[in-house]
Amino acid sequence: MKQGIVAIALAGLCLGVAGPLGAAERVELTTRVSGVVEEVLVKPGQRVKKGAVLLRLGTTVLQARLDEAAAEQARADADEADARRELERAQELFDRTVSSTSELEAATLRHARVKAALSGANARLVIAKKNLGDAELKAPFSGVVSSVPGGPGTVVTADCQPKTLIVLSPGQP
Repeated sequence: MKQGIVAIALAGLCLGVAGPLGAAERVELTTRVSGVVEEVLVKPGQRVKKGAVLLRLGTTVLQARLDEAAAEQARADADEADARRELERAQELFDRTVSSTSELEAATLRHARVKAALSGANARLVIAKKNLGDAELKAPFSGVVSSVPGGPGTVVTADCQPKTLIVLSPGQP
């Protein structure tokens, strides 16, 4: 099997790795979230192991979004507890024939809506946690950094980044 160099660039960071040809010779990577590069932890020529942190984005905005999502989740959790108690009271009154079917149905509907809002809040909290974690760019495999075109202060716009580029070797025998 032929050996070649595989390179990965992450937010302007390129890693080179010995590996079988036919795989990409160079792959450019980027962070999954937008932000500003705060810290680059590697230099060209440096060997890195899989999972090593290569760079970090500033996390102020991402942390604020996480805090906001946590507050929304707490509010939705409290609303769900209140709606559940209201539904239990409505059910009890209905069972004692003190209230109408429409009052029970209204409490049931409110509880269902609040549960749906709680599910959405929980999902946004998970996304905010993931985004904060994605502010650290880690090496997907062991390799050698071939170049670091970006540095602290570089703006990364995840939505506008080009797709990962893979350059295939011709595989000459």
